[in-house]
Amino acid sequence: MAPSTYFLLASLLALATSQATASDPSPLQDFCVADIHSPVKVNGFVCKDPMAVNADDFFKAANLDKPRDTMKSKVGSNVTLINVMQLPGLNTLGISLARIDYAPLGQNPPHTHPRATEILTVLEGTLYVGFVTSNTDNGNKLFAKVLNKGDVFVFPQGLIHFQFNPVHDKPAVAIAALSSQNPGAITIANAVFGSKPPISDDVLAKAFQVQKEQLIGSKLNSGRTTTTKITFKRIISMTLPPKNTNEKKEYAFQRDPIGFASVMRVKIHIKTKLPGLNTLGISLARIDYAPLGQNPPHTHPRAIEILTVLEGTLYVGFVTSNTDNGNKLFTKVLNKGEVFVFPQGLIPFQFNPIHDKPAVAIAALSSQNPGAITIANAVLGSKPPISDDVLAKAFQVQKGKIDWLQAQFWENNHY
Repeated sequence: MAPSTYFLLASLLALATSQATASDPSPLQDFCVADIHSPVKVNGFVCKDPMAVNADDFFKAANLDKPRDTMKSKVGSNVTLINVMQLPGLNTLGISLARIDYAPLGQNPPHTHPRATEILTVLEGTLYVGFVTSNTDNGNKLFAKVLNKGDVFVFPQGLIHFQFNPVHDKPAVAIAALSSQNPGAITIANAVFGSKPPISDDVLAKAFQVQKEQLIGSKLNSGRTTTTKITFKRIISMTLPPKNTNEKKEYAFQRDPIGFASVMRVKIHIKTKLPGLNTLGISLARIDYAPLGQNPPHTHPRAIEILTVLEGTLYVGFVTSNTDNGNKLFTKVLNKGEVFVFPQGLIPFQFNPIHDKPAVAIAALSSQNPGAITIANAVLGSKPPISDDVLAKAFQVQKGKIDWLQAQFWENNHY
């Protein structure tokens, strides 16, 4: 076989392999219609008896041609998802569909799909769309485009992306296809600031570079002190500059020699550091945490993570997607030798709660290049910045507050 032919064959095999692993596992039969009512729990759904399958299992009168109500949504959008729960014939087939309606100035706010790549086409109106790369791939670079009717855009799996209707007097409509029968969706604002139960204020204060003293110590009439739940509105209200510019005040986003930039050191062995890992689907990281340091809320778009504590104590957790338990937070305090698993594409964190002792962990990841997207960096510090129109509506705050916060955060993460 000629070298050029061999190279072409190898390239095609590599492409086929990458495509096979880019969505749900390939089916092993013609179809496996979901038995939604089966008590048996598997990854996906148990197959319905093939003899009981009929054409209606592959059909849904979804009325995707009809407009949806966007008035009840705070962000001005309505997503109609057709996944395996609505169309049982999709089970094991690795694909789903959604119609998205946008009110004038409405949006599908920054979010991720932990299990799917998305390809979107505009049916009516205009959309400003974009996604932010991971920390290492171009350093949270924003790729954005204005789409008109008939245009198409792709959002890679696990990356933070959004769509926004910039027109003030006309709605917009899009159809999106996703490479999973159940792609999942994690709306960033909801997951980080609205998880159930809430993420610890220690974690969020340091992740968003806010002084913890500004977040706790609210006095009740009884004289007791309580911890107030952090919300994005509360964070930015405490970080705005004073009206009197001569007033001296310590801001939440001042550069701190023991703050965000130095509380964690991560050493990751990926294919660029260890070439033998290429195609083997695994990598390793040592994570060092300063006292009260953390690996802030982030996501690995291409990997599951399993972590063990070598020294010290860690408070760890992850937040589920919007539909799976509704942004539920699973947390645990880990001691030396204990192990915890973070599912792929969800939002995990680790925090050292001890004020006078460091901590060390080793994490294995199920990809030679798992990627890492630190939520605060990607949303508030992308290059170029995400439109303040998008973020103001996504986090339900005024544009001026977003502008100030974005400017401070971008500077602190790009000097």
